[in-house]
Amino acid sequence: MQVQFREFDPFDLWIWLEFGNVPSQREQQYVEEVFNSWFFLGKLGGFNAENLQVQEEGLELSYMEYDQDLASESLISLMHNMGEFEYEGSWGRCWFDLGTSDAIALDILINSLTQLTKEYIGIERLIIGGQNEDWPVEDSNNRSKFVYDN
Repeated sequence: MQVQFREFDPFDLWIWLEFGNVPSQREQQYVEEVFNSWFFLGKLGGFNAENLQVQEEGLELSYMEYDQDLASESLISLMHNMGEFEYEGSWGRCWFDLGTSDAIALDILINSLTQLTKEYIGIERLIIGGQNEDWPVEDSNNRSKFVYDN
């Protein structure tokens, strides 16, 4: 799976997937499950790079002391909104307002889609941000009807 970044606005972000073939209903369901799960974690503040205590501890985690005060003091890092997933031919897209979530969220999404591609679906290309000249975003009502709204 090729990963490309285009113009990036975390508050108005389109994520595009180009499949090797027109995705089946089952393949669409797999993709949407990944994106919905990713968004729910973001909505709950899971992508907060300011509080990565376990990651920073290293490999030896036995009897690690988790600092709840440090966790409480970190800034809130929440995703705000997600549009409905749309498909046209071999393309899929979804709109997001990533809010204040940190860039680690994108690494986690890329890692997840990479594994999904290896195991289940032929995703040729993941494009983060920008526009697709063959499928204008003006054709979508996604920004006005959010799947999950505050």
